[in-house]
Amino acid sequence: MPSWNHVLERLKNEPSQIDRVRRDYLKKLSELTGRNVIAYYSGWLQHPREEMANISDLDKNAFMATVYGMDRTKGLDLILHTPGGETLATESIVNYLRKMFGIDIRVFVPQLAMSAGTMIACASREIFLGKHSNLGPIDPQFGGIPCEGVIAEFERACEEIKNDPTKIPIWQAIISKYHPTYLGECKNSIQISREMVTDWLLTGMFKDDPEAKNKVKNLVKSISSHNATGAHGRHIHAEQCIDYGLKIKLLEENPNLQEAVLTVHHAYMHTFSNTTSIKIVENQEGVALINHIKLQNN
Repeated sequence: MPSWNHVLERLKNEPSQIDRVRRDYLKKLSELTGRNVIAYYSGWLQHPREEMANISDLDKNAFMATVYGMDRTKGLDLILHTPGGETLATESIVNYLRKMFGIDIRVFVPQLAMSAGTMIACASREIFLGKHSNLGPIDPQFGGIPCEGVIAEFERACEEIKNDPTKIPIWQAIISKYHPTYLGECKNSIQISREMVTDWLLTGMFKDDPEAKNKVKNLVKSISSHNATGAHGRHIHAEQCIDYGLKIKLLEENPNLQEAVLTVHHAYMHTFSNTTSIKIVENQEGVALINHIKLQNN
């Protein structure tokens, strides 16, 4: 397998061809699988405070551009590397991809697909992970604050005030930071995200499973509960995903496929490290939409 250093050496030798090197490896992956490939990559690890790194409605245009002209009978292999983002934008993207490819979508996670990225993975018929791969909890957040945490805090306040009214001033200072509709929005976000993922799992990954409802119910409960996972940024490894009930295939079981996927991953990571790219959506034919960060002048 071309290693991290091997890919970097190619890029050094061809500094004006960084896109060509990356697309070369993406094309080789498609030739290996005989399927369409779209890479959805975010550079949030290199630029953690950049909002453009997150999933948003702008990404729909990128997917439309990369899907256009494909032989959709070949299905889609979607390579994900994302911190997540907007829940409703995620719903729109999944619905579009499902209309284009049905449920013939496989998701590959070479490193991280967190939050809404995990939701997209759950909309596939199977997920490919390696020892180095992680999914994440799908509990929604507002401004970095977990919705379940907000509700739990409010319920705790109500209980403590009921038992000891002298605590009203203490809790008043805490609860006053929430606007009047905040709790309702938190509850709606939790319900929407769970309903979306439940529907995608029932109609995709577990479509023909006679025990689908019970399996999906337990699975969604496991990956959506802030209390169960402990933190929104929790990294869920392949073994735990299997225990939850997700249909996982391990990259290590197919060395040729593992080599092709990880080489693609190395190429994208080098791109983010050596350019101003912040998000890339790209197919095996080199059709791509690339977003760049704006450099501030000193």
